[in-house]
Amino acid sequence: MKQTPFAWKQVIGFGLGVLRLSPDAFWRMTPRELSYAIEAVTGVTDGPFERADFEGLMRLFPDR
Repeated sequence: MKQTPFAWKQVIGFGLGVLRLSPDAFWRMTPRELSYAIEAVTGVTDGPFERADFEGLMRLFPDR
């Protein structure tokens, strides 16, 4: 069974860009805490965080 690599770029971008976490706060979060934060913002409650979801959030919450 082939595993897909973890989407670090998207997760870090979401944590730092959308959630506006400091790098220290981001790296101190547990995977479960980060998952709950992503669910709270996106409404997505199951499955992996998809690129299309991330791009939609980037359009809604652009970096300034």
